[in-house]
Amino acid sequence: MERDERPPSGGGGGGGSAGFLEPPAALPPPPRNGFCQDELAELDPSTISVPDDRAEQRTCLICGDRATGLHYGIISCEGCKGFFKRSICNKRVYRCSRDKNCVMSRKQRNRCQYCRLLKCLQMGMNRKAIREDGMPGGRNKSIGPVQISEEEIERIMSGQEFEEEATHWSNHGDSDHSSPGNRASESNQPSPGSTLSSSRSVELNGFMAFRDQYMGMSVPPHYQYIPHLFSYSAHSPLLPPQARSLDPQSYSLIHQLVSAEDLEPLGTPMLIEDGYAVTQAELFALLCRLADELLFRQIAWIKKLPFFCELSIKDYTCLLSSTWQELILLSSLTVYSKQIFGELADVTAKYSPSDEELHRFSDEGMEVIERLIYLYHKFHQLKVSNEEYACMKAINFLNQDIRGLTSASQLEQLNKRYWYICQDFTEYKYTHQPNRFPDLMMCLPEIRYIAGKMVNVPLEQLPLLFKVVLHSCKTSVGKE
Repeated sequence: MERDERPPSGGGGGGGSAGFLEPPAALPPPPRNGFCQDELAELDPSTISVPDDRAEQRTCLICGDRATGLHYGIISCEGCKGFFKRSICNKRVYRCSRDKNCVMSRKQRNRCQYCRLLKCLQMGMNRKAIREDGMPGGRNKSIGPVQISEEEIERIMSGQEFEEEATHWSNHGDSDHSSPGNRASESNQPSPGSTLSSSRSVELNGFMAFRDQYMGMSVPPHYQYIPHLFSYSAHSPLLPPQARSLDPQSYSLIHQLVSAEDLEPLGTPMLIEDGYAVTQAELFALLCRLADELLFRQIAWIKKLPFFCELSIKDYTCLLSSTWQELILLSSLTVYSKQIFGELADVTAKYSPSDEELHRFSDEGMEVIERLIYLYHKFHQLKVSNEEYACMKAINFLNQDIRGLTSASQLEQLNKRYWYICQDFTEYKYTHQPNRFPDLMMCLPEIRYIAGKMVNVPLEQLPLLFKVVLHSCKTSVGKE
């Protein structure tokens, strides 16, 4: 829902019997390049084309589709090549709902990702031929198929190998840079079809950046009794919780933050008549109007902040222009999630994308979908309170690393203030959840990453993106 540019809305009705939309004048034409068919497989220079004229007749060893060359050691199609690369680069762990022996064919290969990856490994696809940075181009084009043991295959399929790699990296890095509770919290996350690996480099590195920012700093007198966030160990027995009180200043500042929020339901109409088919243009127009309302609420929120008079208008303008997408995303996943994943999901359910839209969907869009679903489940499990949301929002907004700020040092102090306030509150209210505060803070770099990625998703793909995310999240929660 976060974009920094949109096509202008067209005049006139155009909403049919639904009566809640005005479609934009025209959606931008889809790009001619940059899209791939079949599960968004990517064409990259890692392909070693088969020069034989009979290559057209060769079939993929995974699914039987027409092969396009030698990919990661074996003859395969573009779809299976791209699937294997994404699975290994993103350290994905899949689950099979049957007996781990699903049929692999061109039409059925997308039904079970577990069995598809399993067959890739069994047929000899070489994961070491994939560049470590995930960029196009193989590391060694002369590398061939590999035969690995059943035990090693099982370690890959279960995610054990990815965890061992992360542990090795952690043990050989700076010992101060261990993220508290990372393993413990992620192992309990619901799995949105294909789970993200517990060794999530973006989240881990992002949290380290947050952590390093506060290490070695002087603590205000009334916060010195707070147990230090990084004294926790996810692998050691936790001390029994001790009764404690919330610092009065923390309570006052949190109350001021919550009071600055507009927690009333969104006013953008999202009700639609039964049987009405929503078009791509209508859904896009609705998403634009929701983004507008959410943005206006962020502007009003800034003016009510307890520290509003402590910074210049120039700095506020700079902060808002750099973080508004993240603020909208955070609010949509928390305080407005009931409407977004309820009413808006009902609207997107009445939109049916064409085959061309499905085939042209980008890899960037697929990554955003996966990460949004993961983040939704994480927030759903945490059940973030209004107080925690208000603190997270302030911490994310007060980003002293943004260029062009005139009072970066003052901004840093404000950021630290609300960091400790949020920690104080969570440790007071959720005594039996010692890893709750790290879990909350680890969501912020993920939100920043997703917001940055969404900028690269073509505008005309947003209706389909939201349809998939909302449907998946609503369906999975409904089964709980």
